[in-house]
Amino acid sequence: MLHDLPVLRRLHGRPARLLRRWLALALLLSGCIALFLPASARGAPGTATVVSARDLPAGTLLRAGDLKLVDVPDDVRPHGATSQTGSVEGRLLVGAARAGEALTDVRLVGAAIPGSGDPESSTVPVRLADAGVAELLRPGHRVDVVAAAEAGREASVLASMAVVAAVGGQGTEQDTGPRGGRTGSKGPLVLLSLPSEVATRVAATSLERPVTVTLR
Repeated sequence: MLHDLPVLRRLHGRPARLLRRWLALALLLSGCIALFLPASARGAPGTATVVSARDLPAGTLLRAGDLKLVDVPDDVRPHGATSQTGSVEGRLLVGAARAGEALTDVRLVGAAIPGSGDPESSTVPVRLADAGVAELLRPGHRVDVVAAAEAGREASVLASMAVVAAVGGQGTEQDTGPRGGRTGSKGPLVLLSLPSEVATRVAATSLERPVTVTLR
């Protein structure tokens, strides 16, 4: 019986060694998995990113309440995203955005709308001569503003590269001739973001002559 004691001792110690080996193997596998997981799955800290705080329709003039900062892992953070809410406030959203969507530079009109921090631009309401043209416009479109020819005056370009800020949803109005006949229709008001030095001229001319736009 005594000669069996070493064998019993070896058998008695084997479960402990096996357990230690399995634990070491499990730790090694866990480390390998964590190494190859993306940063988002590992819970790695990201970069503060401006996202929409709620669902936003196209043409929204972004305010502080429309925005929030969240940490986005660098490996999934889109190019053109920003960490500064101040660089987004006062700008127009070109397309609709879902809540939590990162607001990149291509989703925003290039310049802030006047009254929201851009002293070199103004927003001018213009009622276009042709309702059909207004229907083609969307916030963010760039257009040239053209005064139509009339009464011996040639057509002239009043402003280039204006940005469509918003298109009104009112029904079209129709001009009435001197005998009550319909001479043509006018579209809804279109808000155009323009450099301040030409905004006054566009506003004044639109009251005197028919105005239209050409799309860039």
